Amino acid sequence: MAVEIIPVPTRILTPKDDIVDAVEKYTKGKIGPDDVITVAESVVAITQGNIVRPDELKISCLARICCRFIPDYGSLATPHGMQSLMEKEGEWRVAFALFAGFVGKVIGQRGLFYKWGGRQAALIDDVTGTMPPFDKCVVYGPEEPEKVCAALKERLGCFGAMIADVNDLKRSRIVGATPGMNAELASNLLIDNPFGNASQKTPICILKNFRQRQESGR
Repeated sequence: MAVEIIPVPTRILTPKDDIVDAVEKYTKGKIGPDDVITVAESVVAITQGNIVRPDELKISCLARICCRFIPDYGSLATPHGMQSLMEKEGEWRVAFALFAGFVGKVIGQRGLFYKWGGRQAALIDDVTGTMPPFDKCVVYGPEEPEKVCAALKERLGCFGAMIADVNDLKRSRIVGATPGMNAELASNLLIDNPFGNASQKTPICILKNFRQRQESGR
């Protein structure tokens, strides 16, 4: 059975919202026991208040230097993006990871910066990377994503729940998921980024009939 991907529109969610309450409200009557609920990681983080405005950051000289070694399309390519990571993970840890990543590329081993730079290195969204009005903020990755997923599954009575980091560059990454579901399959189904972080306001997607697809092995 084919999986139907249903984007769910919402109002703008803020730190005043509880993400589980919000998902329940907007998916009421739309989700069943064979479905998987997926939520954009930036929206989960926003409802947790895990954001910072660039003008609240004191940019260090080290952050200004380090950000120059990040590709222009990356969220850490700006001084405030890099500084926000250093605030969470420690400036010397980040600097060392960046150096290790450079050496790794020279010897043909990629991904060392994100491996050693701390959990937030791959999760931070710089300004313009999220839904307005939070496109003026740096948004960190969500805290305790597995716990959030477990709460969503329990509240909604669905087959599974997942928090995903998906973008328009054909990248879909699992941030958190409930046990028992094939999170890699769910992530691959989201590769074309059905989430809408701009005027669409669809930070929630339902994967209808996912259990049958998983059990069929196709």
